[in-house]
Amino acid sequence: MLEFYEPGAAIIEDSVAKTVARLTKTNKSALDFMINAQKVMFEEMIFASNEISDRIRTETQLFNEFSSKLGGAHSVKDLKTMYEECGQHQIDFIRRDCERLFKHGERMIGNLSSLVNRQQD
Repeated sequence: MLEFYEPGAAIIEDSVAKTVARLTKTNKSALDFMINAQKVMFEEMIFASNEISDRIRTETQLFNEFSSKLGGAHSVKDLKTMYEECGQHQIDFIRRDCERLFKHGERMIGNLSSLVNRQQD
């Protein structure tokens, strides 16, 4: 029966130990990446649902305001004023909505870059 030469066996054991350590580190990194990616996706889903409900609430409020002003307009001048005011409210809403989306985009890019940077370490 063949027996390993003692120094050679130590080298093989050391090599196996290093390989196992690298595999363990790789598996841990992959698991951390998956968990963090799942966390980011969950946060995005929550953000999207909050944005949808906020958008519906705001659009409903704007429509109710438009309807009440339309019902209260009794002349062409009142209609013109109503359209100007409602148009300005709609423009303000779109501006605020775009600002929120840009801030969200910045936050999302920051989250993804930190996720990738953690993975590279």
